[in-house]
Amino acid sequence: MSPALPDGEPVPDDGALPDWVAQDRRAGAARALGVYLHVPFCTVRCGYCDFNTYTSAELGGGADQAAYAGTALAELRLADDVLRRAGRVRPVSTVFVGGGTPTVLPAGDLVRFVAELRDTWGLEPDAEVTTEANPDSVTPASLRALADGGFTRVSFGMQSAVPHVLATLERTHDPDRVPAVVGWARDAGLAVSLDLIYGTPGESLDDWRRSLDAVVAAGVDHVSAYALVVEEGTRMAAQVRRGRLALPDPDDQATKYELADDVLGSAGLSWYEVSNWARTPDHACRHNLAYWRGADWWGFGPGAHSHVGTGERSVRWWNVKHPRAYADRLAAGRTPAAGRELLGEDDTGLERVLLGVRLAEGLPVTALPPGGRRAVAGLVADGLLDGRAAVAGRVVLTRRGRLLADAVVRDLTD
Repeated sequence: MSPALPDGEPVPDDGALPDWVAQDRRAGAARALGVYLHVPFCTVRCGYCDFNTYTSAELGGGADQAAYAGTALAELRLADDVLRRAGRVRPVSTVFVGGGTPTVLPAGDLVRFVAELRDTWGLEPDAEVTTEANPDSVTPASLRALADGGFTRVSFGMQSAVPHVLATLERTHDPDRVPAVVGWARDAGLAVSLDLIYGTPGESLDDWRRSLDAVVAAGVDHVSAYALVVEEGTRMAAQVRRGRLALPDPDDQATKYELADDVLGSAGLSWYEVSNWARTPDHACRHNLAYWRGADWWGFGPGAHSHVGTGERSVRWWNVKHPRAYADRLAAGRTPAAGRELLGEDDTGLERVLLGVRLAEGLPVTALPPGGRRAVAGLVADGLLDGRAAVAGRVVLTRRGRLLADAVVRDLTD
């Protein structure tokens, strides 16, 4: 069961943004606009996954996989009307198609969405357009179709190179397929990222090293590595309760994070966010950087979140979760938004710290509240913040600080 959405306040049926958004047009025009499209379908639902995903191909009406592209385009038309009334339309800087497994849809459906987005709002000349994919959900032809249709980047859910680890995660692909799909994507002209998970029950340190070595051998320019979290409501959580699987060990995960940083660093990839490494700044995921830097984005699809702001205040909203409810609202000419929240200057300042401290670039000490500024010296003494950066007026995590990022954030936001 996926986490429940927050309640928030009601959203007008036409999706209209607060009046102050239109009044702050100049501030809005200077902000990057990203687009996220959620594709809520998977062939198989993995035991650890708590994302808003569905394995049925036939959910009815516009919620069916076959009809989904058309339903998402209906939300694009509504979004266009909302942003034009607010005077906030501008070309899109980044597009990210996530899921689920977006590539269970025909490549033509994903290309159709990008084409309509280009025709409706325009794409920046150097726009980054990414889709997630599973290694067993693509072919050389589908990847070429994506590249020909405007996609620039693909992020493969590799997770592990070790069969028994993949089996515990209930991933279905053959790890030997990963080098092949990386090659196919590159041949099509796509940049490639690989996603990993560490700390799976039964994964040894040698297993983890084997996965890292496989990533290095693939020669990709971007890697994401996330510690496994056992979420309530998942099959894995049930297996843990029954004693069939052990909970991940935080000390083991810390050791594996350090190994990842060592191996990837030796291969020429540097961390730019706590869980992400890139060969150069140009290889970083610009879409995710926009989230961490508080840019604007419109999230399409069931359960997707959106955010529009000025830097000092913002509005965030989220769509209904179930694909059928999402499709039914759009068919009736209503916004699919389930609720929203308005964030004032204090809220946006807090979020800037929460997100910005995760980046290698850090953030200015002046962005911290008074209590956070007083905490910097102690965090430097504890080896959690970089001392030279602090002297230069910036808050930057050390590697130890990355391992304890949540605790550091608590001290910096007091």
